Amino acid sequence: MGLNIGIVGLPNIGKSTLYNAIAAVPAQAENYPFCTIEPNTAIVSVPEERLQQIAALFNPEKIIPNILEIVDIAGLVKGASKGEGLGNQFLGHIRSVNAIAHVVRCFDDDNIIHVENKVDPLHDISLIETELILADLEQVEKYIDRLTKQAKGNKASKEAIPLWNKVKEGLTQGEAVRSLDLTEEERLEIDVLNLLTGKPFFYVMNVTEENLAKPNQYMQAVQEQAAKQNVRALPICAKLEAELSQMEIEEREEFLQDLGIKDTGLDLIVQEGFRLLEQISFFTAGPKEVRAWNVLGGSKAPQAAGKIHSDIERGFIRAEVYHINDLLTHKSEAKIKELGKLRIEGKDYIMQDGDIVHFRFNV
Repeated sequence: MGLNIGIVGLPNIGKSTLYNAIAAVPAQAENYPFCTIEPNTAIVSVPEERLQQIAALFNPEKIIPNILEIVDIAGLVKGASKGEGLGNQFLGHIRSVNAIAHVVRCFDDDNIIHVENKVDPLHDISLIETELILADLEQVEKYIDRLTKQAKGNKASKEAIPLWNKVKEGLTQGEAVRSLDLTEEERLEIDVLNLLTGKPFFYVMNVTEENLAKPNQYMQAVQEQAAKQNVRALPICAKLEAELSQMEIEEREEFLQDLGIKDTGLDLIVQEGFRLLEQISFFTAGPKEVRAWNVLGGSKAPQAAGKIHSDIERGFIRAEVYHINDLLTHKSEAKIKELGKLRIEGKDYIMQDGDIVHFRFNV
């Protein structure tokens, strides 16, 4: 599996309702904590308008989009880092994902129980962040103990201790790993522990349909918090997403137009997930299949080829490349070739978002 995003938050704030709306497999969504004990996981197609534009010109037998794994992780509660509320299981599930969508409730509703008995998104954010920091701190302390025991006969272990003490100090002061002043090399070194607060994340504000157009005080507070952390806060109405998920495509598009909404919640989550994980999309196109692929930004052509098959990466000879903008302008691959806009690129070519490519290889 490639990319995945974990939906995280307190119980009863809309995680499973949102998951139900965007995933092919329905999750449990009952009005009490810990209904969702095992993480519900689903594979969803990544909405990509450019894929449809390419397909319209190639008229292929199959159209295959990028995919994203969505993981609905059961609600965390205070004390999760110490095992409260099945916390150890839940923290382990968070550790397995690439990025985190932190859902916070930004609406009042007396009919929906709040585990903290009040609607206060900043308190909820602080509670979750504290539990993740405490879990990371425990893991780092254990790792330092191990390094200390190894240090007598291992130079590398001895040299690593100051960095881990620096991380421990930051966590002790309540700082997330992602906010610590570390070099790129230091961040690569601490990746060995896959720390929870080092993962990229964004907020999902679960709001009413009315508040999609008119932010309330809860949303404003979350947006201010997000700005301080240099992350995004996406307004999404989980209830509306659930309604949209039951509609046919044409009906859904017409409904969104009437509401003045361009993107669904799934669109927003996927777009932000791709951005956070520094992914770009490239395409392969022909009469049999038009397909979208994702690769880390800055990847070279052989690495992109490897997304298709390891044999293609191993036997890479060259990449025949043109950009989707040229295809949309000139309407056919034949015309692009005629105009000399199809490029022959070697192993050092850095893939660009929107490239359409055919890899030549020999194994």
